[in-house]
Amino acid sequence: MMPDPTIGIWILCVSFLVFLLIRMPVALSLAASAIATLAYLKIPIIVVAQQTIQGVNVFSLLAIPFFILTGQILGEGGLAERIIKFTNIFVGRLPGGLSVVNSVACMFFGNLSGSAAADTSAIGSVMIPVMARKGYSPEYAVGVTISSAIQGVIVPPSHNLVLYSIVAAGVAGGVSVARLFLAGIVPGFVLLLTLITVGLIISWARGYPKGDPVERKEIPSIIFHGLLSLTPAVIILGSIISGWATATEGGAIATVYSLVLAGLIYRDLTLRQLWPVLIRTFRTVLMVFFLIGTSTAFGYAMSILHLPDLITTWFLAISHQPWVILLLINILLLVLGGPMDMAPMILILTPVLLPVCMKLGMDPVHFGIVLIFNSGMGLLTPPVGTVLFIGCAIGKVSVNAGTKAMMPFFLAMIIALLLITYVPSLSMWLPNLVMP
Repeated sequence: MMPDPTIGIWILCVSFLVFLLIRMPVALSLAASAIATLAYLKIPIIVVAQQTIQGVNVFSLLAIPFFILTGQILGEGGLAERIIKFTNIFVGRLPGGLSVVNSVACMFFGNLSGSAAADTSAIGSVMIPVMARKGYSPEYAVGVTISSAIQGVIVPPSHNLVLYSIVAAGVAGGVSVARLFLAGIVPGFVLLLTLITVGLIISWARGYPKGDPVERKEIPSIIFHGLLSLTPAVIILGSIISGWATATEGGAIATVYSLVLAGLIYRDLTLRQLWPVLIRTFRTVLMVFFLIGTSTAFGYAMSILHLPDLITTWFLAISHQPWVILLLINILLLVLGGPMDMAPMILILTPVLLPVCMKLGMDPVHFGIVLIFNSGMGLLTPPVGTVLFIGCAIGKVSVNAGTKAMMPFFLAMIIALLLITYVPSLSMWLPNLVMP
């Protein structure tokens, strides 16, 4: 008796959901559901191991460890305080200035770390206590910090963009990392402006104070050290966009520069501190690579069952209006962002949803920005909500209070998401201009 593909699809999807509900790690859930499905289809189980190894046997994946290590080094090396001082010079004297400083500093630090969690930890550890001492409510300080930290997932150089590029290559035949980096710049500023606007309105309504004035004699030094701290991002972006280096090579150069900056110039990073940095990087990279490998096996099972084609047909059967389908996809991503972490969302949903959007004429680069922005917003929502939990722990507020304080910013982020989704030029103008 021949296996029924419909039953195979049910086995794949239901087993994956069941494994997640019993709190099995996502990577193991992907592998186990792939094994169960292939066993039913009478395909040798060794195929799962072959696909897992093949998934991580990609040279461009080497960029991810370098990006993560660079962010870890700079986060350990006192970079956050220099960026906060640099930002305070320009926006600190606005009403509710510390709120604006927080948002802009998170964008700058996210530009270096590429991680919302690292952004929250580094900037939040400095800004949340300072804002509380200056009269801001701790809940508000947490809300603005965790919302602003999401900028790090789309502002280049983000390792999430690199990860999407690798996954999307199997669907779209190749997606340029450089074009993705350029595509994230304008949406990053759109998000920043919406967060600043909400922050200013709330600060004005509550009478929050301005930031501390800066003595004129200190300004040149603060600007110099601020620009020096932002140089790693310039190295990565400049080398990749100019074609002088690949993403992997640019990441390696930035890692060496960061070691020199934090270890030799500022001496904020000692040899004793370097070992924990390497351990944290290794753990993160191991987790990401294991997810990539097992998601490749899961994707192989989906392709055998033609699941992406069926989902594309299903979406197009609902409506032929692109704006309706894009709205449904955004709602789906926002809902899934609660229980799923960011990397699994990119790895699992890219092969499923990218064909749908390409049928609508959407550029894979544009879809990548929408997907990653959506996935980043999921970091703010329970039950996973990694960034939400980190921010609440730093600010010593309850998750309920942190969620309530974050909601005005979350609504502003939804507006930014809709703009980015329905105005493709926000994402595509810069890459089309620089790399036509």
